Amino acid sequence: MIATIAALTTVATTAVATSTSAPAANLLLMTPGAGNPMTGTIVMYVAIFAIFWFVIFRPQQKQRKAHDETIRQLKRGDEVVTAGGIVGEVVHIKQWNPEVPGAEDRITIKSAESRLIVERGRIARLTTTPASAAGGSSSSQPGA
Repeated sequence: MIATIAALTTVATTAVATSTSAPAANLLLMTPGAGNPMTGTIVMYVAIFAIFWFVIFRPQQKQRKAHDETIRQLKRGDEVVTAGGIVGEVVHIKQWNPEVPGAEDRITIKSAESRLIVERGRIARLTTTPASAAGGSSSSQPGA
């Protein structure tokens, strides 16, 4: 941007020296943002914010919405991974009751011979559903 302004000033001063018409040369000397030096800074900060918004924040929001939707649609038999890395199968889902203070969505998962109760928000991802597990295992068997 500085190189562009310098080039415009050079062209304008050359036009003033060679031209007999002073008002036309004065129009060339006026550069954008010459009135207030803060305008360029504000535009720069707005541009940086827009870049951050479209590169970082917006994709993160879309990913969070997709994850929340997946977690809301959990059902019995789904295989999940918790935030702590525990892999288990959903055995029971206790829905949140707004009348009971302190009650949260709790999900009981079975991992090996243990049953664990975890909060719905602590489930990191859904690995398989019963339909995809049944479909995937039948196609991987030899001779089928």
